Amino acid sequence: HSVGLLYSAFTYYLGFRVNSGEYKLMGLAPYGDPKSSQTQNYKKLILENMMELKQDGSIWLNQTYFNYSTGLSMTKDVKWQTLFEFPRRKSESELKQHHCNLALAIQQITEDIVLRMARHTRKLTGCKNLTLAGGVALNCVANGKLLQSNIFDSLWIQPAAGDAGGSLGAALAAYYIYFDKNRHGAATFTDAMQGALLGPETTTQEIDSMTQKFNAPFERFN
Repeated sequence: HSVGLLYSAFTYYLGFRVNSGEYKLMGLAPYGDPKSSQTQNYKKLILENMMELKQDGSIWLNQTYFNYSTGLSMTKDVKWQTLFEFPRRKSESELKQHHCNLALAIQQITEDIVLRMARHTRKLTGCKNLTLAGGVALNCVANGKLLQSNIFDSLWIQPAAGDAGGSLGAALAAYYIYFDKNRHGAATFTDAMQGALLGPETTTQEIDSMTQKFNAPFERFN
């Protein structure tokens, strides 16, 4: 009963690769027509048949539509095709308007889930600041809606919000909890990580060697 697995199931049905193509589903959604009766019907079909959405943002998924817990695929394709009246899209095949409209439907539902969770979290904790991690936290469109909602004063999202960020969190938990190290919280909301996209270091010699090898034009800056 996971928001991430729900979103990944639609990623799969719309012809993208699970655990890497979710951003394509998010990018496809704006091509859907929010005023279309088909888009609204897709949302209704999802909410009435596939899932139950609670006021606090928690969800209960109808597992008769999903195959990820016991099988080797994400969806029960026959049931999905019966519900949405089109077959699972093959990878790299033509994208049609109904694909875009379904992408928009699940994106809007995901945004609603995130906002409901956020409101409930604020009510439950009284905290003014929110930190997000996990694969769904990489949905920057939903994050934008959350930021605009002003439910929280400050919002911070772990840049490696998937499995990589989970391992980083586990390492920090061991450092602070198991080894009982003192925490040094940031005094301001500046970039305490000092950059999340630094990448590998390249020496001047390596750069010179590359430019000579390919006869590449370049300009040096101090």
